[in-house]
Amino acid sequence: MEASAGLVAGSHNRNELVVIHGHEEHKPLKNLDGQVCEICGDEIGLTVEGDLFVACNECGFPVCRPCYEYERREGSQQCPQCKTRYKRLKGSPRVEGDEDEEDVDDIEHEFNIDDEQNKHRNIAESMLYGKMSYGRGPEDDESSQIPTGLAGIRSRPVSGEFPVGSSLAYGEHMSNSSLHKRVHPYPTSEPGSARWNERMDDWKMQQGNLGPENDDAYDPDMAMLDEARQPLSRKVPIASSKLNPYRMVIVARLVILAFFLRYRIMNPVHDAIGLWLTSVICEIWFAFSWILDQFPKWFPIDRETYLDRLSLRFEREGEPNMLASVDIFVSTVDPLKEPPLVTANTILSILAVDYPVDKISCYISDDGASMLTFEALSQTAEFARKWVPFCKKFAIEPRAPEMYFTLKVDYLKDKVQPTFVKERRAMKREYEEFKVRVNALVAKAQKVPLEGWIMQDGTPWPGNNTKDHPGMIQVFLGQSGGHDTEGNELPRLVYVSREKRPGFAHHKKAGAMNALVRVSGVLTNAPFMLNLDCDHYINNSKAVREAMCFLMDPQIGRKVCYVQFPQRFDGIDRHDRYANRNTVFFDINMKGLDGIQGPVYVGTGCVFRRQALYGYEPPKGPKRPKMVTCGCCPCFGRRRKDRKHSKDGGNANGPSLEDDKEFLMSNMNFEKKFGQSAIFVTSTLMEQGGVPPSSSPAALLKEAIHVISCGYEDKTEWGSELGWIYGSITEDILTGFKMHCRGWRSIYCMPKLPAFKGSAPINLSDRLNQVLRWALGSVEIFFSHHCPAWYGFKGGKLRWLERFAYVNTTIYPFTSLPLLAYCSLPAICLLTDKFIMPPISTFASLFFIALFLSIFATGILELRWSGVSIEEWWRNEQFWVIGGISAHLFAVIQGLLKVLAGIDTNFTVTSKTTDDEDFGELYAFKWTTLLIPPTTVLIFNLVGVVAGISDAINNGYQSWGPLFGKLFFSFWVIVHLYPFLKGLMGRQNRTPTIVVIWSVLLASIFSLLWVRIDPFVLKTKGPDTKMCGINC
Repeated sequence: MEASAGLVAGSHNRNELVVIHGHEEHKPLKNLDGQVCEICGDEIGLTVEGDLFVACNECGFPVCRPCYEYERREGSQQCPQCKTRYKRLKGSPRVEGDEDEEDVDDIEHEFNIDDEQNKHRNIAESMLYGKMSYGRGPEDDESSQIPTGLAGIRSRPVSGEFPVGSSLAYGEHMSNSSLHKRVHPYPTSEPGSARWNERMDDWKMQQGNLGPENDDAYDPDMAMLDEARQPLSRKVPIASSKLNPYRMVIVARLVILAFFLRYRIMNPVHDAIGLWLTSVICEIWFAFSWILDQFPKWFPIDRETYLDRLSLRFEREGEPNMLASVDIFVSTVDPLKEPPLVTANTILSILAVDYPVDKISCYISDDGASMLTFEALSQTAEFARKWVPFCKKFAIEPRAPEMYFTLKVDYLKDKVQPTFVKERRAMKREYEEFKVRVNALVAKAQKVPLEGWIMQDGTPWPGNNTKDHPGMIQVFLGQSGGHDTEGNELPRLVYVSREKRPGFAHHKKAGAMNALVRVSGVLTNAPFMLNLDCDHYINNSKAVREAMCFLMDPQIGRKVCYVQFPQRFDGIDRHDRYANRNTVFFDINMKGLDGIQGPVYVGTGCVFRRQALYGYEPPKGPKRPKMVTCGCCPCFGRRRKDRKHSKDGGNANGPSLEDDKEFLMSNMNFEKKFGQSAIFVTSTLMEQGGVPPSSSPAALLKEAIHVISCGYEDKTEWGSELGWIYGSITEDILTGFKMHCRGWRSIYCMPKLPAFKGSAPINLSDRLNQVLRWALGSVEIFFSHHCPAWYGFKGGKLRWLERFAYVNTTIYPFTSLPLLAYCSLPAICLLTDKFIMPPISTFASLFFIALFLSIFATGILELRWSGVSIEEWWRNEQFWVIGGISAHLFAVIQGLLKVLAGIDTNFTVTSKTTDDEDFGELYAFKWTTLLIPPTTVLIFNLVGVVAGISDAINNGYQSWGPLFGKLFFSFWVIVHLYPFLKGLMGRQNRTPTIVVIWSVLLASIFSLLWVRIDPFVLKTKGPDTKMCGINC
């Protein structure tokens, strides 16, 4: 993949492919016909026999003889591509390590080995990571001493453990009990022989049990190896002193709730049966909703990672770096709502991440085909050449320049290099100049020319028509041409804009993400992928390493589909008026799910396993040995079931990853599943990632254009079984749900320094619109065939508490209906002088007191084990009411209209623009119909309070007692809506006129109509004899 090779635009369906070089000088692609050295660029040359010189007989990677000799003498002695150790070729001087090979001076005997050794070599060399490190005794230098089971395996001392997936490959020689243990391959000598006794004496001498004590018995290298073999992460259980009381209160609350509902049902209010029935229905729904929300939090856990062990295992000094590659996706649509400067900071933080540069590739999805985004990305790539080395030289955090330079901390803390201050000032000046250039591009883009945008070479911008344009790919930084000011290589940076044509379904963000999955699979094919929103920058430069501690862990990693990080936000006011931080969800609910089957996917800050997104199921564990049955009826029936089980395919729960691949290969179903791209289909079979070495950059770019064509997904499983799942505007919930249904588990990672930070819509209108979008997506899932209430039962791989959590994510918008009714009941009771409960006795009042105490106790104990502050908890409770009677209510209505009448609703992207004034956006008011229902409820309750107090004053002292219960519920509503009231007032403490008019009008009409009709109060026919007597 060539950097700066020009913008590649084309359409596979129209057989078009154009390379636009723009303002950059064209660099010819390398000649990959095998005649040029891939290290120095010189011709490879010939051997003395006249044949082409081949340095590596395993993969044939083109390297000239001088580079081969230098690599053997001074380098790692390994092939740059397949990492196989270079063998000594004829005429080459011996170097250290050649003694392990046979004493043969040429390569004429390289094929003189048996078939079994060839088999093991192919298996070992096909795995790029996780090789076995073998400790050697003092006499293990000769290859003839290696046991038969290990012959032919080129192991690299990387992990010190067997990869789980390779246990079957070595199964003929090693039992499963030897996994995760250090193996010393001693010679194949039998016990009792002289050789055996000598070995035993040496071993006892090393252990200090025989002979004099050896001062060199402690080997620091061996200690490091032992440390590297330890788990890369662990669960940190929450203290039982915090968790057990919490669970007991939950059980007690459940019992109290049952008695309370029983009392409410058995004691109706006869003179206001409608009010009573409405309140009881609402309370039953609230109880059901609480159960779905509460019980998935039964097993909360914390996790801890060990980054030093990750480095010891995969980043050993003098050896190739064995960390897995990661493709990072950033998606953007409208550069006027998602400012290019915000996106640029996200990209700069990615390029400066603390991870090997050759293992990181950043893909930018421009779904709006904007030339502004393209040019801003070009400026970002140039600035990255200066910013990235500065970050790595001084180890600064965070590595997004806007956030770093505005950080109000002592930036000299822990800085000891005398040049830091000077270079920081120079870098700040460079960044300010960069901001001016980007802002100039934004100002220029405000007015679109009539003829459309023209590139610097005079070529019309291919994306002038945002709804009808070819696919576009530009490699800004890559393996060649992607170097910083100090000459170091930079990560890859690739611009992607998928093809769009009228008449095709493009599926919004989910379709754009699937296009990035395919493009990255063709160009880099990293085994793991991180997706970020354009406004979520990397706040912790070691965030990717944190995720690798789970995904590359040989014990738990192979069954992990993704690692989800919590969302943290900048620019929110201290009081967090509208619960933008959402800490109750991220610090309580997600921890609870992590103890079951893993957290839900929340759309950003998530590292995926590519194979899980391809629809494969997790690898199966070792099979249990079959029971030897006796032949009685129950055993016979079970044996018949097992035979049928194996006949149907071996696993009733569905095929594993290897079974899926074998099935696809045998039935040639690749095109139906993945699409008609041979290169991409080949990449899907490479579990450890990587690109076939035979593919040229030009061919890869052409194929990348193919896989982002608008018709590529037709008649495939993309969006239904593969990648991001279509069918809802909240594609994140569906995507994670499908993975969990296949048996994968996810991990919740909460490092002390937040991994990612983003911007949140802090004003009331934008916040409600954001919540509306999420709620509508949940309603769409509820009415689809993917509804968690009935989907996924066949395999039985989704745990029940995990299903509870997913059901709760789809039905919570429907709580708006009983919540709106319940918030209106206090005002109705005050206006009609009725109540939803009959006069209660002292014993019955205990149910109410116990219920309220259990509610508060549950909340307090949750705060105790989670660390969430009581203010954050209270803000969450307030916004639950505000969002429930506004955004959630509209989501239910729009969802029903979409399902029943086919009326679709288009949503605009949430604005990420920032205000120059601190929290200036907090007070900005934007009209939306979402403001009308809560304003109406608020005014309605205020009117009810005034009417109730006035009535009590007129009727005397005896009417104050029943009034207190009604006022309590009415004040409960008003207090929860108080942040909403402040949002309406704005900075000038003045409610917008249109909101006041609509709300007062609706509240007045409803109040007058209610007093006139009085529908929930029991009517009596004829005169009331108690009031006027029998002669009335």
